[in-house]
Amino acid sequence: MHKPEGHTARLFDDRCLTLDSGAQLSPVSVGYELYGTLNETRSNAVLICHALTGDQYVASTHPITGKPGWWERLIGPGKLIDTNKYFVICSNVLGGCLGTTGPWQENPATGTPWGLDFPVITIRDMVRVQAELLDHLGVGELFMVVGGSMGGMQVLEWLTTYPERLHSSIVLASAARHTAQNIAFHEVGRQAVMADPNWHSGAYYDKDSKPDKGLSVARMTAHITYLSEDALTKKFGRNLQAREAVSFGFDADFQVESYLRHQGSAFVDRFDANSYLYITRAMDYLDIARRYDGRLADAFKAAAHVRCCVISFSSDWLYPTSENKSIAHAMNAAGVRVSFAEIESPHGHDAFLLDEPEMDQMLAGFVSAAALSRGLVS
Repeated sequence: MHKPEGHTARLFDDRCLTLDSGAQLSPVSVGYELYGTLNETRSNAVLICHALTGDQYVASTHPITGKPGWWERLIGPGKLIDTNKYFVICSNVLGGCLGTTGPWQENPATGTPWGLDFPVITIRDMVRVQAELLDHLGVGELFMVVGGSMGGMQVLEWLTTYPERLHSSIVLASAARHTAQNIAFHEVGRQAVMADPNWHSGAYYDKDSKPDKGLSVARMTAHITYLSEDALTKKFGRNLQAREAVSFGFDADFQVESYLRHQGSAFVDRFDANSYLYITRAMDYLDIARRYDGRLADAFKAAAHVRCCVISFSSDWLYPTSENKSIAHAMNAAGVRVSFAEIESPHGHDAFLLDEPEMDQMLAGFVSAAALSRGLVS
C-alpha cells in the first residue's frame, strides 16, 4: 500500500526540516509524479496540490485502485493544462501514505513505524517539503500553482511563504482557515478511527488487522460534506437498494447507505488511518490571518506580483462562497491581481473535481492569459 509506482525523492539529508511545531525531521521522502517536459528556461513548471484524500496520481492510473488520475480530465496533452506546453508536478503531501514521509514510515530512531510518535504537521509544513522537492528537480520559480480544497490551502501557503517563486496561482473551493464546523466534522472522523479496537493507539502496523472500520466511517462522514443535499437527492432520493420494500433491519436499505458504505470500504484500501488523523489535524490548524494579527490582506502583500484566480461553487457548504470571497477580497486589498467567480453548480464541494463547463472556461482563460504574460505563448 505504501510503495507507490513512480518517483520518490529523498530530501533533507544534510539538514533537518523544522516544522511549525518545532520538531525536526531528517530525512524526508516524497512520492511524486511528473508530466511533460521542463523547458530550457525552466519557466513552464506547474505544481498541482492535492486535497485531503488525493495523492500524486493526478493524471495517471492509480497503482492501487487502477482508476484514472483524479484530474486527468484537465491535465494531459492538448488538455486545459497542456503537458505538451507545461511541466506538471504533483507530490504526495507530508504525512501522506503514498511514498511521502508520514506516520506509516519507519522512525530512524527506533527502526519501527512512527505511529503517533510522528510530529503533528501543518499545511505550511507540507509546502516547505514541496519547495524542497522543486529545488531537487531544478525548478526555481513556478509558472503556476493550482489546488482545490486542501490543495487550495497549500496554494495560499505558497502565496504567503514563497511568493517570490510564483507567477500565478489558482485556488478552488477552499478557505484560509477552518471554521468550528469544519473542525467538528474532522473530529468525528478522528474519533471514529481512534474508537476502532484495531487502532491500538496508532501502533497497528505489525498487527493482522487495521482500523478499517473506523477509517471507513470517517470517510463516510467526510464524503457527506463533499456533496450537496440537491446532489444526494437527485442521485439517490429515498430509493431502495436492490429490494422492493424496507427490511426492518440495519442492512443498507437505501441506495445512499450503500453508496456511502462503498465509499468507506474502498477508501481503506488506499489510505492509512494515522495519515488521516495527521492530515485532518493539519487542515484544522490552518488560520493564515492569525499569523498576521488577524489581517488576511497582510498575508498576501508580498504576492502583489502574482496573478491569482479564486473560484467557489454555489452549493458548496463545506467551504462556501463567503470563505472564498474573503480570500479574494484580502488579495485585492493587498494589491494582488485576482479574478473571482462563483460557479453555479448542484454538485457541492466536489464540483471542482467534476465536469463543470463554466469552471473550465474560466480556468482556460486564466491559464492562457497567465501564459501570455509569462512569455510562454506569443
